[in-house]
Amino acid sequence: MTGSVGNGGDFVEQGWGKVADAFHANFEGTPGEVGAGCSVYVGGRPVVDLWRGSADREENRPWRDDTVVQVASTTKGATAICAHLLAQRGELDLDAPVTTYWPEFGAGGKEEIPVRWLLSHQAGLPIVDGPLTFEQACAWDPVIRALEAQKPLWKPGTEHVYHSVTYGFLVGEVVRRISGKSLGTFFADEVAGPLGLSAWIGLPETEESRVAQLHYAAPFSLEELLAGMIKVTGLDADTVNAWIQAIWSPGSVQAKAGELGGALDNTSDYFTTRAWRAAEFPAANMIADARSVARMYAATVSDVDGVRLLDPATVETMTEVQTDKTRMHGLPPELDIPADRSFYMSLGFHRACTPLPMAGPGSFGHPGSGGSIGFADPEAGVGFGYVTNNWSFRPDDPRAAGLAEAVRSCLG
Repeated sequence: MTGSVGNGGDFVEQGWGKVADAFHANFEGTPGEVGAGCSVYVGGRPVVDLWRGSADREENRPWRDDTVVQVASTTKGATAICAHLLAQRGELDLDAPVTTYWPEFGAGGKEEIPVRWLLSHQAGLPIVDGPLTFEQACAWDPVIRALEAQKPLWKPGTEHVYHSVTYGFLVGEVVRRISGKSLGTFFADEVAGPLGLSAWIGLPETEESRVAQLHYAAPFSLEELLAGMIKVTGLDADTVNAWIQAIWSPGSVQAKAGELGGALDNTSDYFTTRAWRAAEFPAANMIADARSVARMYAATVSDVDGVRLLDPATVETMTEVQTDKTRMHGLPPELDIPADRSFYMSLGFHRACTPLPMAGPGSFGHPGSGGSIGFADPEAGVGFGYVTNNWSFRPDDPRAAGLAEAVRSCLG
């Protein structure tokens, strides 16, 4: 499908050249690319497969057709697919209390929380009180014990906020209790294996040499953050500024959601370690290439080489928006931010909205911190994957947005 090494590889079917143009333009723009990949499937077959650049500038290591990279919260989409596979088989009832499968979860006033509130970030468990060490977080069970004891921060089901890291442990433990397999093992056996993906939640040591080194785009100011959020949400400056101050200020719930009780210290560079890549963080540490992300999503809406992961009824159920019915935790009462401008979440997936248009109004998927994204569109039969090792945290990052716009243009 592609070349093997060097400046990159292009596989582009006729009519899909705009995606290749957008991909190559990303290397010249801001924040630019170091190395990246983009893949598009339509009707279960690849129409675009692109990769280019450097996997590691310091080592002068080129991005190859088998290079993989961390995709951060794009992992959450893979984890949600695992849960919905169990629901499709009748082994998981999304409306059943979590305690049906995980009895110990009921401590601290959580006995009535249904599974769907874990998937839609409405359980009130975005943080862990801790303290937890990094080693404990990698070991899984200490986090589970902490979540069992944790009290919800709000009345579950009445508010929502992004469960940045705990999402993976909450959903992953339900999958483990039902299947007897860790989330990473279940994903390998039920998703990655049948589809032949280069994607892991818990990377085998034998695959370490394929992993691209992370690089970081230039930091940006608070003023640039404000301007970027205004651009992508279409909201006025006063509203966006109040939103940032309420939700993202130091010490806020959302700011602490990524710390996991102190286990994850962003100053420690833990996410470049072998220990992090080997462990299972089903919200945040999948290692994959763009081809695998696209192929996985394609198999949720079409047949891919004889494999169809989810049926249309399951897709319809799991993509019903949930967060338009509840309020974002931490917003002051006078601040009204529509869900489709902020956090348009279904049962484990973002839905297409103003900040995240994807391929069309029926699209669903999940982006990752740094810039990656995977999504599917049932009507168009599209599966899309984009990965990068030049991590940018700008809300108005044009790279994935430009690629998605090119996909929409090619679809007509």
